[in-house]
Amino acid sequence: MKLALIANGAERAIEILAPAPACRFRLGDDPARSAQVEVPEPGVYSILMDGRSYEARVEERPGGLVVVIDGYRFEIEVRDPRRWSRKSGGAGAEGVQSIAAPMPGKVVRVLVAPGDAVEAGQGLVVVEAMKMQNEMKASRAGRVLSVAAKEGATVAAGEVLATIG
Repeated sequence: MKLALIANGAERAIEILAPAPACRFRLGDDPARSAQVEVPEPGVYSILMDGRSYEARVEERPGGLVVVIDGYRFEIEVRDPRRWSRKSGGAGAEGVQSIAAPMPGKVVRVLVAPGDAVEAGQGLVVVEAMKMQNEMKASRAGRVLSVAAKEGATVAAGEVLATIG
């Protein structure tokens, strides 16, 4: 999976060759690298890479992630070129918005019910994929029209989890 990472304003391409725990990745045109990644608690990652151990604390914020490693703070935005971006146009600003699973996984929590009012950035459904929990969020304010996700259910990539109107 190829992604664009923007860390503290600098853009860099990353290709995930194998997921955690035995992670393999390539940054830009550099040779592939390996890292052992464990998740001792939500939002905390223990990483062993090149014989060194790192602890990364990750916090989701509207518009991206904040990652702290060894006291250094990084503001990170991850862009998947296969997915539509709000910055690419005004599509989706009105009408019905479908929130879909970005990859196959298991629904861990459903945070809303049909009829609930939601704000932009509010969590709707939590999906676990590759031992990481991903919170699917509303990109705009609206009302939940339907929730297809059920806790404990397995979902496929692209499967609609909820709709907002």
